[in-house]
Amino acid sequence: MFTPTRATALAAAGTLLAAGGALAATPAAASSPTGAQVVNARIAGHPTYDRIVIDVKGALPKATVQRVDRLRYDGSGKAVPLAGKSFLRITLTPAVAHNAAGTAVYRGPRLTTLRLTRVKGLALTGDFEGYVSFGVALDKKTGWTVTRLGSPSRLVVDIKR
Repeated sequence: MFTPTRATALAAAGTLLAAGGALAATPAAASSPTGAQVVNARIAGHPTYDRIVIDVKGALPKATVQRVDRLRYDGSGKAVPLAGKSFLRITLTPAVAHNAAGTAVYRGPRLTTLRLTRVKGLALTGDFEGYVSFGVALDKKTGWTVTRLGSPSRLVVDIKR
């Protein structure tokens, strides 16, 4: 027999199932490789600064640069094997370094030791759940500036000497 109470219970169950389906779809949507793709990183020394340029296909996403005590790989938490006296973490989000099939589109250095004045190493430390991150090893604590450029999209981090 179909009663008003049963109708309310069925409607509530349908709403919960629909909400559960929407919630279950959220992580997949968040990690879907759409929008910004990080495709390269370049490093060079200049007379008054060392420069890191991160090339992005698509609109440049939000980016943060922060000093950290040590460098770790996203997801695993393993230590990044770069020597330095100070470290920076560069994070871009929402962004990916792979395509829809899961194939890497990032063609830059994954782990490299450098002999620039301040920058001693750079590592791609993560391409995980919509975040792409890099670790930078420096020979000492120093300042930096961040510039966002377009046509093509790129993030520029200048490390002061």
